[in-house]
Amino acid sequence: MKKTIQLTLPPEKGYDENLLLEEVRRKAKMPSADVRIMRRSIDARRSPVKVNIAAEAFLNEPLPELISYHTNFPDVSSAPEVIIVGAGPAGMFAALRLIELGLRPVIIERGKDVRARRRDLAAINKEHKVNPDSNYCFGEGGAGTYSDGKLYTRSKKRGDVQRILEILVAHGATEEILFEAHPHIGTNKLPQIVTNIRESILRAGGEIMFDTRVTGFLQDSSGMKGVRLADGGKRDGISVLLATGHSARDIFQLLVNSSIPVELKPFALGVRIEHPQALIDEIQYHCTGPRNEHLPASSYSLVYQARHQGIAKGVFSFCMCPGGFIVPAATHEGEVVVNGMSPSRRNSRFANSGIVVAVDAADFVDYEQYAELAGMHYQAAVEQRACQVAGGTQTAPAQRMTDFMKRRVSATLPDTSYQPGLMSVDLHEVLPVPVAARLEQGLRHFGKIMKGYLTNEAQLVGVESRTSSPVQIPRDKTTLEHVAVPRLFPCGEGAGYAGGIVSAAMDGERCAEAIHQLYARKK
Repeated sequence: MKKTIQLTLPPEKGYDENLLLEEVRRKAKMPSADVRIMRRSIDARRSPVKVNIAAEAFLNEPLPELISYHTNFPDVSSAPEVIIVGAGPAGMFAALRLIELGLRPVIIERGKDVRARRRDLAAINKEHKVNPDSNYCFGEGGAGTYSDGKLYTRSKKRGDVQRILEILVAHGATEEILFEAHPHIGTNKLPQIVTNIRESILRAGGEIMFDTRVTGFLQDSSGMKGVRLADGGKRDGISVLLATGHSARDIFQLLVNSSIPVELKPFALGVRIEHPQALIDEIQYHCTGPRNEHLPASSYSLVYQARHQGIAKGVFSFCMCPGGFIVPAATHEGEVVVNGMSPSRRNSRFANSGIVVAVDAADFVDYEQYAELAGMHYQAAVEQRACQVAGGTQTAPAQRMTDFMKRRVSATLPDTSYQPGLMSVDLHEVLPVPVAARLEQGLRHFGKIMKGYLTNEAQLVGVESRTSSPVQIPRDKTTLEHVAVPRLFPCGEGAGYAGGIVSAAMDGERCAEAIHQLYARKK
């Protein structure tokens, strides 16, 4: 017998495993039932905060398998090869899917494996040294490895979200990601999961080349046949899957130089805002003093349409990291870029979120000479300006929030989670005028709907500029091949078709399946 149960519980029961199971059994009137939690979400619209639970209770029948995914892969060591450029979520999940389909993935990654990559991240934080091939954006697992590991996505029409979550669980992620409304893994746990995925690929006969940069594309009359490497070597395959991530500016330039069409794409740019986590908890959980100890650190999602010179554009929160840290995400010396991450427990005393403004071709007019790469050069110019204004290192420009609104340099700055340090500046000297103007309007609105949000206890840290790729690499909607180059499969965030770990992973799987279909037709 199986019963489906819906419950609304106080946090002390909704987040205590034993008490939660007791409540499900009591509601089901099955004292000895086995229980599986199907969904858990927080309702913080009013006080007191409640936890909504969906569960299944089973009596006199076994619990179904937690996940249907398995890692019993075929041996593809002698199978036809597919070249994958980039070992982020898109590239790694594409590799797993290719193995399932009987093809051999060869991943080419400019950065290092997750363990070796840690030393380069430490050098950015402590010594302000940026390795252009190994940093918070480049290396095994991509930008997602050292991030909050947020797994929420709206891209459910593009693939099977449950499958992606099950693959992560099969490689070491906690089972909670299968039922939390807003699942996350945590920057402390993601590296081991990425390592486990790598080991699955290698055990099945796949190949991963670290510290290897792609410097050219190899084409023949049938389309893309392989890539040229920085050491003078080359790798050929039946197709090339391009999954470089949103910061691979050299690859975008290489595509243009190789007469492979790319397109300008809108993105968003702004700052990362850091509040005391206790303040966000008070606002979101309607409490005074510390939040209920059973509740996770609270988050928020904000959006507003702000006008400048009569044109409305979105201002919105991006990659909100409760209980998290701000990290340096530059990929070259001479630029300052910030991003956010959280450990699995989200137990930092800081909350941070990108607050960014939509930008498009109208904002890039001063860079029109770069044609389809205008947005990329606009983005780089803002990052370089942030570096110059803050002293030329990885120290980031910062300003208290209400000081920004009043356009005055802050006399002091609050404590911060950003390890390379902050310099007090007027961020209007860093941000383009339309971005700063819309950001002011957005913050004023957010302060009205979240009482206490607009405060000098918070600070703006610049710049949050790598929200998504500044280019899109066009592909056929059906075959997923590049519109002008057969056998080239643009994929994931860098190509403009994803926005986060799950959507990138799903896009990687779709491209792997498209490659297999193409190969099957031509055999």
